[in-house]
Amino acid sequence: MYIYLYIIKYINFIMLTTTLSDFRKDIKRYFDSVTLNFETLIINRGKDNGIVIMSLSEYNSLSATSHELASKKNEARLDAAIEKLKDGKSFRKNLIEE
Repeated sequence: MYIYLYIIKYINFIMLTTTLSDFRKDIKRYFDSVTLNFETLIINRGKDNGIVIMSLSEYNSLSATSHELASKKNEARLDAAIEKLKDGKSFRKNLIEE
């Protein structure tokens, strides 16, 4: 049995792609790869049609980022904080442990 994987480098994401029939043959290995290696799996189902599988932690991270960038005001605040870090205008503060 041969499973063909095509690895696509897109920005900082590595995505695995496969067909539905190959996915069915080795579903556990695909799920392990997605969860253990933080990879995204695309299952092709024909022309311009497919399914994306990602780990719950990756999904939660994307959802949080989307929420944070949903308003222009929040986006500007985050951009300003990033610029402060880049310019060395941030400071470290120790937390008080109780």
